[in-house]
Amino acid sequence: MNHTASPSLTASSTTARLPVLFVSHGSPMFALEAGDTGPALTQWGQALRAQYPHLRGVVIMSPHWMARGVRVMSNPKPETWHDFGGFPPELYALQYPAPGDPALAHEVLAALQHAGIAAEADARRPLDHGAWVPLMHTFPQADVPVVQVALPVGADARDVFALGQALEGLREQGVLIVGSGSMTHNLREFFGGQQQAADYVVEFSRWVEMQVQAGQIDTLLDWQQRAPHALRAHPTDEHFLPLYFALGAGGAGAKPHYLSREVMYGMLAMDAFALHND
Repeated sequence: MNHTASPSLTASSTTARLPVLFVSHGSPMFALEAGDTGPALTQWGQALRAQYPHLRGVVIMSPHWMARGVRVMSNPKPETWHDFGGFPPELYALQYPAPGDPALAHEVLAALQHAGIAAEADARRPLDHGAWVPLMHTFPQADVPVVQVALPVGADARDVFALGQALEGLREQGVLIVGSGSMTHNLREFFGGQQQAADYVVEFSRWVEMQVQAGQIDTLLDWQQRAPHALRAHPTDEHFLPLYFALGAGGAGAKPHYLSREVMYGMLAMDAFALHND
């Protein structure tokens, strides 16, 4: 089921504040099987760089780095970590040699500290596939510096939203903030071989879209009680929480522009959208 929109940056072209990106990174095979979502991210990334030539770097949260407390990658040359098993050899041959940016990492740490959030630098952290796979499509030249922020163990939607809020000001300093997760993520159903999008996947994803469009943050924060099929869409919540990192950084009045509503393997919703402030 494919519903991919043409990328657009019109809503934010008159301001120096960069948009925020939420992307579903799906299976590691997304690196090789781009579907409609990969090309949509590439086109959007090209448009972003054309309209924001001052792009300094990316600050990204992925559920594949979970840490005790808040940690920020300050590695100047992070390795491409193939943190998965059982996939084709060509997937392990892929490299995404984007540089890190210790100076930007320390700006992130300072912003978190200013918001009263304790955080530590991690100078050895590599890029996990939740970061490098979607960035490989968005910035295929691998020339935009990347700083990764860990998802704290035990954090809930409100905690992650607050992390995004603390970093909102970086958008006015040439920084793209990205939440990389998955709109749905039930891996128990991943190997079922279903080709058509499951009804619950569509219902859950479109419910989220309606709340984001309407700016219903309180409703979204209560998603486990209010969203249809919440537990089936996310038996565990770590792949959904990066959405709140993006929403927090989006700030008041942010509106989504959808880049993709694709569903892969019948149960992985690949929703990707940019948040703009008019």
